[in-house]
Amino acid sequence: MRDGLGFVVRRLGVVVLTVGMAAGAAAGEESWRPRPPMPDDADWVQLTSGEWLRGEIVAMYQESLEFDSDKLDDLTLDWEDVREIRTAQVVQVRLEDRRVATGRLLVEDGTVRVLGPAGFEAPASAVLSITPGEPKEINYWSGGASVGVNLRSGNTEQTETNGSVRILRRTPKTRLALDYLGNFSRTDGTTTSDNQQAAATWDLFLSNRVYLRVLDAEYYRDPFQNISRRWTLGAGAGYQLVDTPKIGWRVDAGLAYQQTRFHTVPDDAPPTAETPAVRLGTRYDHELSGWLDLYVDYRLFLVDRESGTYTHRFHTGLEIELLGDLDLTLGWVWDRIQDPQPASDGTVPEKDDFRTIFSVGYSF
Repeated sequence: MRDGLGFVVRRLGVVVLTVGMAAGAAAGEESWRPRPPMPDDADWVQLTSGEWLRGEIVAMYQESLEFDSDKLDDLTLDWEDVREIRTAQVVQVRLEDRRVATGRLLVEDGTVRVLGPAGFEAPASAVLSITPGEPKEINYWSGGASVGVNLRSGNTEQTETNGSVRILRRTPKTRLALDYLGNFSRTDGTTTSDNQQAAATWDLFLSNRVYLRVLDAEYYRDPFQNISRRWTLGAGAGYQLVDTPKIGWRVDAGLAYQQTRFHTVPDDAPPTAETPAVRLGTRYDHELSGWLDLYVDYRLFLVDRESGTYTHRFHTGLEIELLGDLDLTLGWVWDRIQDPQPASDGTVPEKDDFRTIFSVGYSF
């Protein structure tokens, strides 16, 4: 009986030892097995379904990851559907507490790791945005310039030119925008149009949505609206309604000082007018597709009666990608002065001016 019991005990000991050795070997194998290395030639994204995508991260904002897949082209992925990310390129990662780190990105097990000299770890849920590129000055700038020319000869000699420039410097905390739009035409040696506007704004973000408009400056000229030059300088605040890689929409308001010098005036009228002003504005940009962009820009000034009561500019259009960074712009502009100042001969300019713009330009 004792021999039989001893035999059973010995057999159970062998089984336990064998299972323990096997478990230990498995655990040891798992412990020494290295994680996959960081890639050198492409970014990799793994979805919660287990699928892997190879390509390049374009941007991440508001729970959406823009990814350019080698095989599937441009993709928009929900951040919650992303299990793992390993980048070959250097990116900037911005957290909800406004911290920013630069380096190669590793996302796994719900944790974001930025591998770099000043890297850090944070929960994946705390990531606000991901932007490719190192924080070099050149990476903060974008914009474009375009020009259009229409020449006519024969019974009528006519030249029409228009040009526009938009330059934007954007950092995680500031935004500087410089804009110019001009239109000039001559018919049989006589100037028939001379409309120019230049504007500069500088915004300081207090949060992800709210910003102070520290500087809001504008220069405007149109002798055919009896404005030799008009300067506006002010400040205000704004709110970013939407800010994604494809859509940007903001609204803002502020107070300003405006000075207008008229082209000509009646003998009994002053040549200049000065007024406080209330400014309202909005800007909407939408990437409709990879080759087509829509923009809408509106600025309204409430001023005194001598300065026009109120003035506004509505500028909208489409930018069509032709080849590489070469674009075709189809635009439309509506300028309005509610109460134009009469000229020296007593004639009153039309309240509204409309222009259609066709131009070819370069964007960067």
